[in-house]
Amino acid sequence: MMKKILIIEDDQALCQTLETALALENYKVLSASDGGEGYTLATQEKFDLILLDLKLPEMDGFEVCKNLRLKGNRTPIIFLTGEKKEEIDKVLGLELGGDDYMTKPFGTRELLARIKAVLRRTRYEDAELEACSFGNVTIKFKKQVAIKGKEEIPLTAKELGLLKLLITHEGEVVTREIILNEVWGYDKYPTTRTVDTFIHNLRKKIEEDPSQPIHLLTIPWSGYKFQK
Repeated sequence: MMKKILIIEDDQALCQTLETALALENYKVLSASDGGEGYTLATQEKFDLILLDLKLPEMDGFEVCKNLRLKGNRTPIIFLTGEKKEEIDKVLGLELGGDDYMTKPFGTRELLARIKAVLRRTRYEDAELEACSFGNVTIKFKKQVAIKGKEEIPLTAKELGLLKLLITHEGEVVTREIILNEVWGYDKYPTTRTVDTFIHNLRKKIEEDPSQPIHLLTIPWSGYKFQK
């Protein structure tokens, strides 16, 4: 299903550049040139993500974000700013309910990567997965408990996070980079070898035969896939 993105940006040249780049990535795009118009669009239509400039006519980006959150609108927001502001401004934007923050000028490739990361993270966080059973294993995510047969399995918070991500995307190939982005955070993660180590340890804990896994599958040159 095509994702729908709203751009609220008063720089028409930048707005056109973003519209073209997003359209090439098969996003449906709507745009507004001032905060008031953007706020109205955001409340009248459903979007998957909003790109929101901070300095806007009528209503600035902080106010747009604050008012949307007060109305219960949880659409992910990436703030755009033309200045290297103080750290407090970045923190304020995130505290008001923003999901990410980029300083102009920025490359479209970096922005597209941030958009994809935010959309993945939103899907992951929104998935209300309380428990999952497969084989003779039951994972109770809210209680942070894993049971194999009648025996409780000790799992770390990162192992539970990795399992939840793979189970949420059951049947899909999840790359090591996506796993690192979602479970470790894209600005914190070590190396892709870390993922391999965690998968290896998880297999020893939940697979009947870790050397021939049937739930946590390796997809050569791509990543991992979970199947019940």
